[in-house]
Amino acid sequence: MPFAYYSRLTRAQQAIYRKSDEVTAVRLPESAALRPLADDLALALAGEDRLKTQAAAQRLLSGFAFYLDAPPVRVEVMAARPARSWGELHGLYTTTTRNRPAHITLWMRTARQKRVVAFRTFLRTLLHELGHHLDYTVLKLADSFHTEGFYKRESSLFHQLMG
Repeated sequence: MPFAYYSRLTRAQQAIYRKSDEVTAVRLPESAALRPLADDLALALAGEDRLKTQAAAQRLLSGFAFYLDAPPVRVEVMAARPARSWGELHGLYTTTTRNRPAHITLWMRTARQKRVVAFRTFLRTLLHELGHHLDYTVLKLADSFHTEGFYKRESSLFHQLMG
């Protein structure tokens, strides 16, 4: 069953949405090879070091790109999340442009309390933004919608990585 916003999409967008919704998993051929990189990310985040967290996140993303045959994506880890009346921004994916490669921005601290987010929350956000990258580059979708299939793909990557 499509999410409520589906009815506001154009017919072309609805077709993309349905294609996205049909794909419910991403097979990660070498999840065991990526687990140490996830452990490194957990340690860097626990150490509250933004640059080490960014470097560890980049190594993990590069591993995903390698094993999923996806183009590289650059990651930038920022300090406190931006907050507005609608809530906090956890992550942001920007597609490739002529002047800039695909880019993921993540925030490692909550907006109000400035506390480091839990590792699993941070990892889920990273995988969520990676999911957008995979939609465009591996699934070759013209857009990346939040569909039930999208969330299942994100979850499949998480469970393969974390066991």
